[in-house]
Amino acid sequence: MKLGTIIISTLLLIQFGCNAQNQTQQVTEKPVEIKNNNMKKTEEDWKKILTPEQYRILREKGTERAFSGSYWNHHEVGIYKCAGCQSPLFLSDTKFDSGCGWPSYFKAINDSAVKEHLDKSHGMIRTEITCAKCEGHLGHVFNDGPPPTGLRYCINSGAIIFEEIKP
Repeated sequence: MKLGTIIISTLLLIQFGCNAQNQTQQVTEKPVEIKNNNMKKTEEDWKKILTPEQYRILREKGTERAFSGSYWNHHEVGIYKCAGCQSPLFLSDTKFDSGCGWPSYFKAINDSAVKEHLDKSHGMIRTEITCAKCEGHLGHVFNDGPPPTGLRYCINSGAIIFEEIKP
C-alpha cells in the first residue's frame, strides 16, 4: 500500500508541475525596449522578426498546450537556441522525457545562458526562465528533474529553434 501511495504522490507532483507550465501569464500592455548584451529592439521590432506564436511566448510570456509543440518529442542531436536571438540555450544530451508535454532539460548550456526570475502569477510561486541575451520568456524551471542537477527546465517549443549537429 505504501508503494502505491508513493507512486500516486509522485504522479500528482509531476502533473502539478506540468499544469503550472500550462498557464498563460499576464501580458504587459506597454512596449518595452530591450537593452541587454547589445540587444536593442522595441516590441514593434520583435513583431517584425518573430512569428505570432513566438512573439506571444517570448515577449508576452505565453505558453503552448502540452504535447503540442514541435520539440517536446524531438530526439535529434544538436543545440536548442533562443528563437528570438539565436543564443545557444540547451544541448540535446541534456534533454529528457519528463512526461509533461514540453521539452525538458536538466541543465542549461552554461551558467550565463538563462536568467531566473521569481514568478508569483496565477496563485503559484515558480521560477521563470528567460534568455539571458534578449530576455525572452522561455518557460519555467522546477526542482523535480533527474540527476545530476535535479532540475527540470520546462521550455516552450515556440521559444526555441533547433540546430542539428551532424557527426
